[in-house]
Amino acid sequence: MLNTDIFTQIGLNHYLFLSAILFVIGMAGVLLRRNAIVLLMSIELMLNAVNISFVAFSKYSGKMEGQIMVFFVMTIAAAEAAVGLALAVTIFKRFREVNIRFFEHLKG
Repeated sequence: MLNTDIFTQIGLNHYLFLSAILFVIGMAGVLLRRNAIVLLMSIELMLNAVNISFVAFSKYSGKMEGQIMVFFVMTIAAAEAAVGLALAVTIFKRFREVNIRFFEHLKG
């Protein structure tokens, strides 16, 4: 039988701690990696960390504004992923490698 006591002990601090850890991992990926695909994944991880915070605050305040904000953040994340992947494909077609330093060669 499933022990439900453990689920009632999870509070707002647990969600915020998880969100902070995910955000730091994503920020480390953005700052340390030069691969465009890894960079996009790290940005998505940071956006999901923010979404966890929004949903946690929404749940514990009893208001829906946080969950509505998550809807908009997910929409922007999907658009960012589409544009980022299009740029990554363009870089790969031209240079046969997906590296951030090649993005400056896309001018004109």
